Amino acid sequence: MKGSYLKSPDLFPITHQNRKIGSFGFSTMWIGMAVVLAAFAIGGEGVKHLSLGWVVLATVIGTLATGFFITLIGDIGIEHGLSFPVYMRAPFGTIGTHIPSVVRGLTASFWFGINTYFGSTALNGILNTLTGFDNWFICYILFAIVQLLNTAFGIKAVEKFADLAAPVIILISIWMYGTLSDKALAHGRHVWNWVESPVTGTAAFTAFIIVIFSNMGFWATLAADIPSISRFIKAPKYEKNWFKRNKNAIMGNMVALPLTQTFMIIIGGVSYIAVQNYDPVVALQEAANGFVLGILLLMIVFAQWSTNTAANVIPAAVIFSNVGGPKVPFYVGVFAAGIVGSVVQPWNLFAVLVPFLLTVGGILSAIVGILYADYYLIRKRRVNVHDLYENNGQFYYAGGVNIAGLLSWGIGGIAAYFLPAYSFLVGFAAGAFSYYMLAKFWWFKKYPQAELSDPSDEKYLGITAGRDWTIELGEEPVPEQAPLSVQ
Repeated sequence: MKGSYLKSPDLFPITHQNRKIGSFGFSTMWIGMAVVLAAFAIGGEGVKHLSLGWVVLATVIGTLATGFFITLIGDIGIEHGLSFPVYMRAPFGTIGTHIPSVVRGLTASFWFGINTYFGSTALNGILNTLTGFDNWFICYILFAIVQLLNTAFGIKAVEKFADLAAPVIILISIWMYGTLSDKALAHGRHVWNWVESPVTGTAAFTAFIIVIFSNMGFWATLAADIPSISRFIKAPKYEKNWFKRNKNAIMGNMVALPLTQTFMIIIGGVSYIAVQNYDPVVALQEAANGFVLGILLLMIVFAQWSTNTAANVIPAAVIFSNVGGPKVPFYVGVFAAGIVGSVVQPWNLFAVLVPFLLTVGGILSAIVGILYADYYLIRKRRVNVHDLYENNGQFYYAGGVNIAGLLSWGIGGIAAYFLPAYSFLVGFAAGAFSYYMLAKFWWFKKYPQAELSDPSDEKYLGITAGRDWTIELGEEPVPEQAPLSVQ
C-alpha cells in the first residue's frame, strides 16, 4: 500500500505520550473560543422579549446540553486519537468523507474571515485611539497572518496563547460589564429588569426555547469535529469508566463552555440594553473613550484570535489536509483556511454569511447524530483503525462511498432545515436514527465490518485497552495486540 493518499502523517492517530492538553489547558481554550460576536447577538436578541435572567437560564440549559454532545463525540479522539475527517471515513467512506468534511471546512474558514474582520475593526479602533492610524484592511491582513502563524505551529502554540488570552478576556469582560451597566443605568435601564418588548404565555416560552436552541445550534459544527482537538487531550490508559476517561474534556465542555458562553450572553444583552446594539465594538465606542476604550477593545482582538485558532482554523486545516493527502501537510491546510475565509470578503457579505452559516450549522448537526450512531450504537466504540488508512480496506465500500451515511445526512439535514428553531436536536435525531437503520440492517450486510463480526475489545479499542494505534507509511501493517490490562 505504498503511496496511499490516505496516509498523511499529520492525520495519524495521536499517541498517549503526545497528548499534552490537560483540563486547565482545554478550559482556557474554551474561554477563548466562546467569546464570539454571535454569542453577543444571542444575548442582544434575547433581551428584546425576555429579562436577562431568563436569557441566562436558557443559555445555561443550552450550553450544558451542547457540552454533553461535544463530550460524547470527543471520545472518538480520546479513545483512538483520531481526527474528525479520518473517523468520518467510517460512516461516509474513504472518498465520501470529503463531501460533508469540506462543507464543515468551508464553514470554519468563513467563520475565520468573519471573526478576523471584527478583530481587525477592534484592532483598528485601538490604533486609531492611541496613534490616529485608521486602516482596517491593513489590520485585517496583519491580524490574519498572525493568527495563521500561531496555528501553524501546532496545538501547543494554540494552547499557550489561550493561557495568555483567557485571564485577559476574563478581566476585561468584567470591566466591560461594569462600563456598559453604568451606561444602561444612565439611560434609566436596570440591566436585569429591562426588556424591550416583553412577552408572556406561549410567546415567552417560544422565546425561551429559541435562546436554548440558538446556543445549541451555534456549536453544532464544533460538536461534529471536536475529535480534531480532543485527540490531544490527556487521558488515562486502561480506564474503562467513560466519565473518568473523559474527565479533562468534561471540565472544558461542561464547565468552562457554559460559564464563558453565559457571561458573553450577558455582555451581549447588557450592550443592547445600554446602547441598543449588541456589537460590543460599537457599544464600547459609545460607552468609553481614550485609553480605557483601547484596553476594552483589546479583549475583542484577543477573543477573536483565540476563537479562530482553536474553533475554526484547526478543524478547517485538518480537513483540507485530509482532502489533499500526504502532499498537503497541516500548515498548508492552515493557510488554505485563511485564504478561503478571506476571498469571500466577509466585510461585504456579513449580513448574508451569518444567517447562511447558522443554517449550515443546523444541517451539520445531522453529522453529530451519524457519528454518535456509528461510534456508540453500531461499533460500540470499537474501530478497525488500520483500515481507515487503507485504500481498499473495509471503509472503501462502494467506490469509496458509504451510501447509508450520505442518505442519512440528507435526511437529517432536510429535517433540521425545515425546523430551524429546533435544528440541532431534530438534525441529530433524524441523522442518528436514519443511519442506524440504514447501516445496521442494510449497508453493513453488504459490506461487513471486522469490529462487528469480531467485537473484540483487545483488537479494536484504543486507550481503554492500553493501545497506541500506529500506522506505517509503507506496506499494510499487521494489527498489533494490545497489552494486558492492569486492574
